[in-house]
Amino acid sequence: MNCPNLNLNSGFAVAILVAQVLLVQILQLPYRIYFSGDSVMRILGFSGGLSVPSKTHGLVNAIVERFATRAKVEAEVIDLAQVATGFGGALYRQHLPSELKSVLERIEAADVLVVASPVYRAAYPGLFKHVFDLVERDALEGKAVILAANGGSAHHALILESHLRPLFNSLGSFTVPTGIYSQSSDFDGYYLSNPSVLERVDVAINEVLRLQRGLIPAVAKSEPEGAFV
Repeated sequence: MNCPNLNLNSGFAVAILVAQVLLVQILQLPYRIYFSGDSVMRILGFSGGLSVPSKTHGLVNAIVERFATRAKVEAEVIDLAQVATGFGGALYRQHLPSELKSVLERIEAADVLVVASPVYRAAYPGLFKHVFDLVERDALEGKAVILAANGGSAHHALILESHLRPLFNSLGSFTVPTGIYSQSSDFDGYYLSNPSVLERVDVAINEVLRLQRGLIPAVAKSEPEGAFV
């Protein structure tokens, strides 16, 4: 006796299995393939350090430079230290001069953000937070963000999960799973040189490239308006 429903279900199960196998094989291909052609990503690095030069800048710069070897990008790095005074005197966006409004507009226009903060008293600097408080609501929604931080020792690595990820999740951004933490001993001067940290940089870049090709769902949950007072 024939069972059409059983045959149909079996065929569907086989199709699902084949699709899963193909997906695994695709994910194992070099990520450069995923972002080919003429597409150009706008990468903006934001260094939250309050001095120049700084290891925080070196961390951001290393990530942006390695990104540029993996895909076609237009990249720039903004240092908080160079714009901090102007932002510190502005309570609201409309108080900013045009050159500082341009900083916010460039942040908002980026396809991918590479954001790094030094660790000050177990958190990011207040001015770092203030800059992102002035970003237009929903301007960063769904955008990929690589989170990074630099501290004096490994004891402060939790800043990535306790401060940076909640901040950018609240903005609706997609923060890739791999965060990058560096400490003073990871640098040769201001140049990031620790191979294990650079390996994490490459993993985070791979996650962004997967996301940009739709291989990771770009769904970022933000708090409902009014959820927190």
